[in-house]
Amino acid sequence: MLEQIKDWIHRRLSGATALHDFDNLPKPATAASQPLATTRLIVLDLETTGLNPAKDEVIAIGAVAIDAMKIPFDDQFDLILRRPELDISETVLIHGIGNEALTRGHETEDALLHLLEWMDGDPVFAFHAAFDQKFLEKTLKQTLGYSQSHLWLDVADILPAFFPNAETGGTRLDNWSDYFGLEVSERHHAAADALATAELMLICLNKALKSGVNTLSELNDKLRYYRRLKTIQRL
Repeated sequence: MLEQIKDWIHRRLSGATALHDFDNLPKPATAASQPLATTRLIVLDLETTGLNPAKDEVIAIGAVAIDAMKIPFDDQFDLILRRPELDISETVLIHGIGNEALTRGHETEDALLHLLEWMDGDPVFAFHAAFDQKFLEKTLKQTLGYSQSHLWLDVADILPAFFPNAETGGTRLDNWSDYFGLEVSERHHAAADALATAELMLICLNKALKSGVNTLSELNDKLRYYRRLKTIQRL
C-alpha cells in the first residue's frame, strides 16, 4: 500500500493524471459477521479550518489501517489538500498548516478518490466520529458528488463501553492516551492523531475479544447498548 501511495504522489508531482475508476469505487461495508481478529479497519482523523461543518473545510486527512489486530506502517494515508483559497487564520496555530502548505498540497479531487480506493469500503473508526464523518461526507459530496454511506464507529464511545470504570480525568483523546500510557508524537496532526486513536482501538479490540465480542456486528451492538444505557442514566 505504501508503494501505491508513493507511485500516486510521484505521478501527481510529475504532472501525470491519476487514473481512477469512479464508477467502480469499493462499496462500503455494513456491520455483519466480519471477525474483528482478521478484518481490516480504517482509523481516520481530519484537520479542518474550524469546527462548523456548514462553513468550514477539510484541509488534511490522516488515516491508518488496523489489519489482523496489527497496525501496518506501510498501510497509512497522510495528505494535506491543495486549498490555498481557504482562510486558516483562526486555526493555523492549532494544526500548524499554513498558506504555503495549502498551496503545495495535493489536488482535492484526486486525493479524495485515492482515499476512497485506499479505504476499500472498510469500516471507519474515529475519535468523536460524528465530527469527521460530517466533514468528510460533505467534502466528498461537494467535490465528487459521492454520497455513499460508510460504516462509522466512535472510539470515544467504544472506550468507556469496554472500560466503564476507567478514571481518565476527562473524555478527550489525550485523557485516554495518558490513561493507557501511550505516547502521542504530535497532537492536532491528522496522521499522528489517527495513529493514537488506532492504538486505543487495538486496546479495545483485545478487550472485546476477551469479553466474547468477536464480530463487527457484535461490536456495533455493544456500542448501541452503551449509548442507550448512557441515555437512560441521563433521564
